[in-house]
Amino acid sequence: MKIINKLFVLMAIGIFTVSCEVEEFSDLNGPEVDALVEDLGRGDLQDLVGGVFYSMREGLGNYYDDVGVIGREFYRFSSSDPRLTADLLGRENAVLDNNTFYITTPWAARYRTVKNANIILNALENSTADFSPEELSATRGFLKTIKAYELLLNLNLTYENGIRVDVDDPNNLGPFVSYTEGLTAIRNLMEEAATDLVSGGNSFPFKMTTGFADFNTPAKFLQVNKGLSARVAAYQGDYPAVLNFLESSFLDLSGDLDTGIYYVFSEDQTDLANPVFFPENASAAGVRIVQPGFIADAEAGDTRIDEKTRLRDETITFDGLSGDYDFFVYTSRTDDIPIIRNAELILLYAEANISINPSESVEALNVIRNSASLPDYSGALTQAALTTEMLKQRRYELYGEGHRWIDARRFDILNTLPIDRPGDDVFTQFPIPLTENQ
Repeated sequence: MKIINKLFVLMAIGIFTVSCEVEEFSDLNGPEVDALVEDLGRGDLQDLVGGVFYSMREGLGNYYDDVGVIGREFYRFSSSDPRLTADLLGRENAVLDNNTFYITTPWAARYRTVKNANIILNALENSTADFSPEELSATRGFLKTIKAYELLLNLNLTYENGIRVDVDDPNNLGPFVSYTEGLTAIRNLMEEAATDLVSGGNSFPFKMTTGFADFNTPAKFLQVNKGLSARVAAYQGDYPAVLNFLESSFLDLSGDLDTGIYYVFSEDQTDLANPVFFPENASAAGVRIVQPGFIADAEAGDTRIDEKTRLRDETITFDGLSGDYDFFVYTSRTDDIPIIRNAELILLYAEANISINPSESVEALNVIRNSASLPDYSGALTQAALTTEMLKQRRYELYGEGHRWIDARRFDILNTLPIDRPGDDVFTQFPIPLTENQ
């Protein structure tokens, strides 16, 4: 039985109030859910959307370790599980296992969210509640955007091994599609969602988490949809489309770099804490250590080093790897993790303009540089030089947010990522989970 058929859609769903607290409810595969699908009410919709927000955050620690370790942003030391420094770093001819936590956990979590969204979309079709046409359209637009985003995260991992896009019927799953086909399908779903959001009226018929507070109306969330669509178009190398999407996004060259949407966490026993946080000076039992090149390659005076790392009291060594700095992008168990923020949009704008309007690209790059207390860019205006600068600013500005490995892969520079031990390797992609082939 394939993973998507095995999934329990959710173990905990809930109503989101001013924080991200989630109350426990029964399994969405249970008989109560059959009744909801037959006639979805307003309170039911809030509960089910709460489930989507919950499942979006499951497996995130594994996802960020996958892309962060292979992308040589940090090491993940774990004395109880050496696969994090052996398998993920390709030590001594190691291969990525298709039946272990670093692929099965994030893969299943993302498809769990997709299934949650599909349950609600199907239930909307059968509802006799007093949802207006605008409310129905707004809800569809939100859910389709989330579905597309979740599919993109899985495609980031498996790359040319592909993903399943057609999973509406768990008993009759569609085929795996290639990376190129997957991006096309994801972009199409984003654009379909945008059409729904345009017709979505003035408000959603449900509450969102505080991580979406600045984008909690259909019109505002449409800007998020356009920003995510710009990311997909950049992965496709379609730069005119990137600029077109950004024009309708929340891109703001003079705005706060941190404006965006976020996963939010709490220490409530019914909720989830930030899975990427470790305290300073933690031991090899569980810690993330900055890959030394991040420090060594930084420009003098770059304030992002102090903002995102912490010098340890002592050097830590584990499994033939050493480091002096803790990964400290997230400083507590309740810190938010960005899904997409203005800094990324500015960098996408810079990237798209490299071959279209180089001076505009430099202006955007200078916004990012100046925010880190660096002087204006003074290098060449050639495509090669600007691409190098853009990738460097993405490396430092988006550090720990899950981009460097994907960036290195799409610009065909995986061979420039550091090899820290003889015999290590930089993997291009993860295998499809074994259970998908059973």
